[in-house]
Amino acid sequence: MEEFLTTLSATLLVVWTIIKTWWWVLLPIFAWKRFIFMWRRWREEAYSKTVGYAMFEIKMPGEVDRPFKAMEQVFAGWWMLFDPADWWEYWWEGKYQVKISIEIVSDGGEIHFYLRFPKALRNLIEASIYSQYPEVELIDAEDYTKKIPQDIPNESWDLWGCDYELMKPDIYPIKTYERFFEETNISKEYQRIDPMGALLEGLSQTKPGEQIWVQFILKPVTNVENNYKDRAKAEVAKLAFRGDPKANMKDSTLIKKAIDVVAFGKMPDGPVVDKPESILPPEMKLTPGEREIVAQIEHKISKTMFETVSRFIILGEKDKWNKANLKNILGYYANFNTENTNNLKPWSPSITKIHKHESFFTNLFLHDRKLYLKKRKLISQYSSRFNYNFPKDNKENFVLNLEELASMFHFVGRSAIPSPNVQRIESKKAEPPTNLPS
Repeated sequence: MEEFLTTLSATLLVVWTIIKTWWWVLLPIFAWKRFIFMWRRWREEAYSKTVGYAMFEIKMPGEVDRPFKAMEQVFAGWWMLFDPADWWEYWWEGKYQVKISIEIVSDGGEIHFYLRFPKALRNLIEASIYSQYPEVELIDAEDYTKKIPQDIPNESWDLWGCDYELMKPDIYPIKTYERFFEETNISKEYQRIDPMGALLEGLSQTKPGEQIWVQFILKPVTNVENNYKDRAKAEVAKLAFRGDPKANMKDSTLIKKAIDVVAFGKMPDGPVVDKPESILPPEMKLTPGEREIVAQIEHKISKTMFETVSRFIILGEKDKWNKANLKNILGYYANFNTENTNNLKPWSPSITKIHKHESFFTNLFLHDRKLYLKKRKLISQYSSRFNYNFPKDNKENFVLNLEELASMFHFVGRSAIPSPNVQRIESKKAEPPTNLPS
């Protein structure tokens, strides 16, 4: 025993000597990942100072006679913000993909629509809208998030809100306008079952001293940045049995027989005769519901994508705000849910609520502090237009295509949504007569 302890002591001494002498060699190995993260953050911070942002308030016309596909074309124009960085730009200049933010705000029942975008791309933003909706008016606006107390929640103001996520992988589509009604060339605006109706009606019911903010942060992506096409093809193959599960069964059977021979000396019973395979292709074996799901997945990835963050906040003076208004917002998101494809739901880590029974009941003692920090984080990330977990990547971000985004946000006229609280242009723009005297 004494000899063993002596040997162990000598070994530990040698190990300690090596560590004490060569620790500086090992440090970069363990710190490399953190160093890369901090370097990238430093360069991104420098690059962000070169990217200025501006904000438009969007004034909608009294009537909108354009189909939903026109809004798809607006989003397609905005997708041209896509500008990936090369190696030098990414690692030295800190360049990152810029984003736009669509925001719907109710201030005491008065509804406003905002668009935040990089200043350098102002012409692109304007051209994309005016090419499809020439009657829309874009007015330079200040950031409304700066017009409230900057220390909310405080003694006078409170808030409730959350980010949203998809229940299934984001390659499964949500419900789109094509399933709300059958759009034709002669369909009128008043014939639409507009999914924004529930949202705007709920926003119009807020009282003075209450505000509701709804936000969509959009970043154009391709399959390189977000492998949605690869994930969709794998999911379709899985649904359509293209993965040839029989091959996996054969492999596992051979392995089992080998183990029986080596471990137990049990010889195989005899050659296994494969049953003739069905002449029907896998697609023909799907049920009608499964075929519809496959078709919808393939339809989704056929269109351009944006990586999306969606969230909302209800805030106001404590003696005036009505937390029950959140039901109207939840109802808006529920419009896009389907049983067989996908559903939008509040993302639990972002919900401004603390369950006292969690964390081994330590929340009983830290409830107020944790709730305060959670609310501060949500409103800070909203105002900064960041992911909830910024600067880390947010795994709950999801991709939506042009059709899905056009369903969730589009320009609406009074015929479809008659709410008087939506800020509109009451007179149409017109060209001057050509025969005016010079």
